[in-house]
Amino acid sequence: MIELDGATVLLQWAAGGWLFLWVTTRRREVGLGYGWLQRLVFLALAGGSLTAAGITSPTWEREIGTIAFIVVGTYTLAVSVARKSAGVDGQREVVERRSQRVADMTGIDRDEQRFDKTADEFPPVLDLVTAMVGMIAVVVASWEAGMAESMELLSVLRGLTSALFLGVLSDAMLLGHWYLVQPGLPRAPILEQVKWAWILWLPETIVFLIPTGMVSVLNGDIDDAYNGLLGWFWVASVIGTGALIVVCRLALKERQYSAVMAATGLMYLAILTGFGQDLVARVLLSA
Repeated sequence: MIELDGATVLLQWAAGGWLFLWVTTRRREVGLGYGWLQRLVFLALAGGSLTAAGITSPTWEREIGTIAFIVVGTYTLAVSVARKSAGVDGQREVVERRSQRVADMTGIDRDEQRFDKTADEFPPVLDLVTAMVGMIAVVVASWEAGMAESMELLSVLRGLTSALFLGVLSDAMLLGHWYLVQPGLPRAPILEQVKWAWILWLPETIVFLIPTGMVSVLNGDIDDAYNGLLGWFWVASVIGTGALIVVCRLALKERQYSAVMAATGLMYLAILTGFGQDLVARVLLSA
């Protein structure tokens, strides 16, 4: 069995989410406000990890890593705010192109969002650096969780996979909402998030089947205290999450703008089933 700790779960969620934030910000298409929202959310989760650790049982190696993650993340947020006047390259192009189209059609110069092209843009590599600090903290926390049963490598594998899976589901859902804030945003960013969600669904399933894994719950070797019901709930969550990701991708093939909103709603459901897929397995295997 591998120990389950709420502080580690929150740290994984924050670090994985920040990594997929970088996947989006590196494209230089989504406005800075999206990055501010995401960074604040993940900093809050990391802060929650420290709070949970203080209430339960702090492990100093993990907490030092979490503090380093918060410090680097706060610096990254501060840089993005300080350089807001530059906007991002892809957003500037869309705003200028749409404004020019309106002016050509109507002969009226339309007020547009102004950017300072001479100012330095926010460097997305800072998001990658922050995410890597967080993922190192996840490795440390997962290694410690597996030491009691001499299952360090399996614990690290599960910890990293869970961080990535929960992170990409959260980012995809939040990004879907941003299409309401930034009209004209191409679908490529959300399509990339959905693609990664589908790629990570398989390893997220496999790592919890590796012995001692969910097979032991399903065949009764591990008692879930509910006559096997929780084991089959996990199976339903796995199937449901995979199906929702596939349907989300199919929805995004439609050309209507409402397809993005439909995909966002599906990702809401995928987060619920995804957490069921991840947390139910971890609770049962840590019992």
